Amino acid sequence: MTVGGRAPLALIAGPCVIESRSHCLRVAQRLAAWARAAGVPLIFKASYDKANRTSIHSFRGPGLRDGLAILAEVKRRYGLPILTDVHSVQEVGPAAEVADILQIPAFLCRQTDLVVEVARSGRAVNVKKGQFLAPHDMRHVVEKIESAGNHRILLTERGTSFGYQNLVVDFRSLIWMAETGYPVVFDATHSVQRPGGAGDRSGGDAALAPALARAAVAVGCAAVFLETHPQPARARSDGANSLPLSMVPEVWRQLQAIAAARARAGRRP
Repeated sequence: MTVGGRAPLALIAGPCVIESRSHCLRVAQRLAAWARAAGVPLIFKASYDKANRTSIHSFRGPGLRDGLAILAEVKRRYGLPILTDVHSVQEVGPAAEVADILQIPAFLCRQTDLVVEVARSGRAVNVKKGQFLAPHDMRHVVEKIESAGNHRILLTERGTSFGYQNLVVDFRSLIWMAETGYPVVFDATHSVQRPGGAGDRSGGDAALAPALARAAVAVGCAAVFLETHPQPARARSDGANSLPLSMVPEVWRQLQAIAAARARAGRRP
């Protein structure tokens, strides 16, 4: 699958974390069936370990070995490209055996050893811009990846810290990050997160995610990232900012319509 350039708008979607084998397969099956019928370029995303949870008591996932086995089964059963995040240099090798895209979390985007090791894996790299980082500074992250000979790079906007427990999206960042020459992804659901906003966990405003996604597609992102769950209120991670799985087809219909209109206008910012 190609992301960016003249390729159609792509979707990165899945649950925040692998809650169980059966849950992950169920979400993947529904997304895959819909994407195949609708002709949607879909990349499946789920985390085997959420290493940056708010509380020590928060659910983190099944771990590296079991989580990668589940993601490998998703890939085998449904033929979907896999994206998952890595948090340490030691995770990169095993994760690269399964995932098509390795993601560097926003909090770790300046960790040089991790960035370079992911680049050396030969897999495509998705880097989330840190909530603390200016969009122009992502060029330094790009240089680190390129130094390892990897030019399969995606850059993701996920909001900027705006006071305590709040994020704001500056849509200019999509244009500025695209000046690196690499495709830009808009993470609509993490952009409406409220880090630590629910006491011992993050809160969020999931109802705002579709509007921000529409704006990002109008500006010109290459892909949209949506965390989704059959019952967000029961999700074990990021439920407050996840879209209900049943909403994804309608949200995507709107995004495709905007992408088509932008293409007719010549794809100018």
